[in-house]
Amino acid sequence: MTFSALWRDPPPALAFELSEAGIAMARTGKERAFDFRPLEPGVISVSPLRDNILEPEKLAAAVRAMVPPNGSRKRREAALILPDSCARVSVLDFDDFPTDAKEQLSLVRFRLKKSVPYEVESAALSYQAQAAPGDVKKFDVLVAVAPADIIARYEAPFRSAAIEPGLVTTSALAALELVKEEGTVVVAKLSGRMLTILVVSSGVLKLVRSLELTEPGAAEIAADLYPTLVYIEDTLTAKAEKLLLAGFGRFGAESRDQFARELRLPVELIQSSAGLAGENSLGLAGYLQSLGA
Repeated sequence: MTFSALWRDPPPALAFELSEAGIAMARTGKERAFDFRPLEPGVISVSPLRDNILEPEKLAAAVRAMVPPNGSRKRREAALILPDSCARVSVLDFDDFPTDAKEQLSLVRFRLKKSVPYEVESAALSYQAQAAPGDVKKFDVLVAVAPADIIARYEAPFRSAAIEPGLVTTSALAALELVKEEGTVVVAKLSGRMLTILVVSSGVLKLVRSLELTEPGAAEIAADLYPTLVYIEDTLTAKAEKLLLAGFGRFGAESRDQFARELRLPVELIQSSAGLAGENSLGLAGYLQSLGA
């Protein structure tokens, strides 16, 4: 499975992932280097509807401290990976999807108008058509949309540091590069108080849900996973073949065993060949893996 069509080629020299906990950074060249700088609580507060950057001066200072020295005044490009819940990510199904880009965008915007509480025309929007295997006339279109101001506020401290965000995506979409299974799998990605659940079937992303947990723990997460398993059986007329856990940290093994017992399906922890798999750098790990890093 690959979502590398979302990336630009050649890749930028730097990649950053932002979360409420801090900023993760990686060099993408031959001499790889990783860094993580924690942020004070309240600097970033993730939301799909309001400003996420509550203390822009502190965020800007953290970015300046992380950015490697540049021997020239030329602006450098970077990949920017944002928290999942700062954007609405969904999968829209179409019986047919036009080939003309303008018609595609118009159709996607029309479908979104009833489901987002802001003006779609002025929003930051990206989409990718996924052709269903064996059915060229049915399409699941992956769509990410957010108020343009929210994205601009995340980009601002990087632009001030002479960094141009050439790619902007969300952590869960980037982390999908770590998923290699071919069947129908559920991915549960945990980052702080935010849980993102994804369903991938035969390489096609079918469902994305982002939830804010009251008390992050196995019991509450299991309660959120049950409706997803029902959705798979009712809508996809299949059964989940595996549950993949990402970002569960120190209680990953405990959660794996508990979910395997309660949900009665194989459960595995997502691994990364790049050596980054913490809850605040999963998207970065997926991005690096997509580059072959």
